[in-house]
Amino acid sequence: MALRNFRPLTPTLRFKSLPMFQEVTKSQSKPVKSLTEPKKRSGGRNNKGRLTSRHIGGGHKQKYRKVDFKRRKRGMMAEVTAIEYDPNRTARIALIKYTDGEQSYILAPEGLAVGAKVTAGEDAPPNIGNALPLREIPLGANIHCIEIMPGRGGQIARSAGQQATLSNREGGYALVKLPSGEIRRIHDSAYATMGQVGNVDHMNVASGKAGRTRWQGRRPHVRGMVMNPIDHPMGGGQGKSKGGGGRHHPVSPWGQLAKGFKTRAKRKASDRFILERRKSKKKRA
Repeated sequence: MALRNFRPLTPTLRFKSLPMFQEVTKSQSKPVKSLTEPKKRSGGRNNKGRLTSRHIGGGHKQKYRKVDFKRRKRGMMAEVTAIEYDPNRTARIALIKYTDGEQSYILAPEGLAVGAKVTAGEDAPPNIGNALPLREIPLGANIHCIEIMPGRGGQIARSAGQQATLSNREGGYALVKLPSGEIRRIHDSAYATMGQVGNVDHMNVASGKAGRTRWQGRRPHVRGMVMNPIDHPMGGGQGKSKGGGGRHHPVSPWGQLAKGFKTRAKRKASDRFILERRKSKKKRA
């Protein structure tokens, strides 16, 4: 994916960098109606109308695309008919058509083009876009859309540019190095898709203006430091200060530490599947 830069004629254009959508198929401008459903907006409010998630509201109207994360049709060849833009995710999606005429959406990996053939199953070749059990994937291969539990559907490495690496297999489990650096044991019957998720340059996109963020449904975020003490623990003080003149660690409006505080449960059942944490302590010499 290529990015489009602009001449710095205005402050907005100076740092703007937007995708060119070259991989998106122009002929397929609208999604398949049978593969979409309405997407209701909450505005950050719960069923009582009270604000429970801040900085959410507005944005362009969207329809949800039903992506097949389970790759339900096994052993049947499908052809990629279009690469589409999905406003609900950072990755592009591919519209595939099976030999029996059924259509479906899957995540579009890097290098998948219109006219390519994809399939899912134990006998599928390890080509880009094919879904296989982890026991059938060659060691060292890049994979995405990985199931945590067999049959649950892909949950790991689904955003733009993400990929994991199958490093080893032992005792009915596969050792997968996740994008975060964590090494995790996953049952070798769980399915994963070959390749890297497309739209690799998404991380380099710069909107250039606040208005484009509002189109995406994100409202302004006010820093706690510029608030009053009654509104935030870090507010107050004469001028710019940390917590009213004294040093105060960054916290949420309700006092929870924001940096370095571990929120993961101390005793979690899935801990036994983690061989190496994403932030492993370096051994001192």
